[in-house]
Amino acid sequence: MTQADLILSIDHVSKEFDVSAPWLNRMLERKPKLFVKAVDDVSFSIPRGSCFSIVGESGCGKSTVARLVTGLYSTSGGQITFGRGDAGRPVRVQMIFQDPQSSLNPRWRVGDIIAEPIREMKLRKTADETRDRVEELLRIVGLAADDATKYPHEFSGGQRQRISIARALASEPELLVCDEPTSALDVSVQAQILNLMRRLQLELGLTYLFISHDLSVVRHMSDMIAVMYLGRIVEMAPAEKLFTDPQHPYSKLLLGTIPDIHVPNRDREVQNGEPPSPLSPPTGCAFHPRCPLATERCSKEAPQLRAAGRSMVSCHAVQKGLATIPARRQD
Repeated sequence: MTQADLILSIDHVSKEFDVSAPWLNRMLERKPKLFVKAVDDVSFSIPRGSCFSIVGESGCGKSTVARLVTGLYSTSGGQITFGRGDAGRPVRVQMIFQDPQSSLNPRWRVGDIIAEPIREMKLRKTADETRDRVEELLRIVGLAADDATKYPHEFSGGQRQRISIARALASEPELLVCDEPTSALDVSVQAQILNLMRRLQLELGLTYLFISHDLSVVRHMSDMIAVMYLGRIVEMAPAEKLFTDPQHPYSKLLLGTIPDIHVPNRDREVQNGEPPSPLSPPTGCAFHPRCPLATERCSKEAPQLRAAGRSMVSCHAVQKGLATIPARRQD
């Protein structure tokens, strides 16, 4: 795959936050500055027209990655490189936020919310053309043209998220960063929004960076899935490969939490402990205190992300057993 085929490349990106107490408190209590590494040496790339998903528990750093890509945060290390859009211009990036209730201005009418990026970027020459474009975007996301005169509070949660999608599309982006866009919605509405996003991807040639804590949500959206734990990617694989043959113990743990209507009372291996605090992460592999395969090496040496068949896995046990454990047959 050439660089021209990639819409986004992230190379060894890290992000640290200063979470220290105020200066006076630190002086009086004689405490040093305190930093938390929310993202630690993350690398991946996204081909045009695909959907790359990042999943993991709350606090794993996936939303920080989304904000780094959109420029809401600056990186502490590494490099983020974008491809080129139409006529050689830089790729346009927009974000769909988790909660449409708080991401839409309650004092603005829907038409003004969607028209703002069109006006700021001068994508239409006249007010009439801008109004026509707003009405077109509303219809594209399944709303009526007359909804432009209403306020956000007059819509349901799913409808507000459709408005957020229309606003994101207003700037004609190539890359959409979706930060848990369905987690604040009912399950039935989640399916509608995911189907809408899938349709828009096919019709408009969009590329998605999809953030979620729920593997079942991203299964049918994603081409590639990265599993994050405490700021690092522990496994990266094609979507169906991850679901049919997960390699990392943490990936297996996440998959075990998905309800199965065919085996509702299946036995599950109970995992010990909870995710550690990012303020004091474990030495070596961050997952080793909860991992049933952990050895002394895991507590001392952090594993690197290495190829394991069609997957990339960061696990000493998996890497050590690659030569002796045969790959499972794929359907």
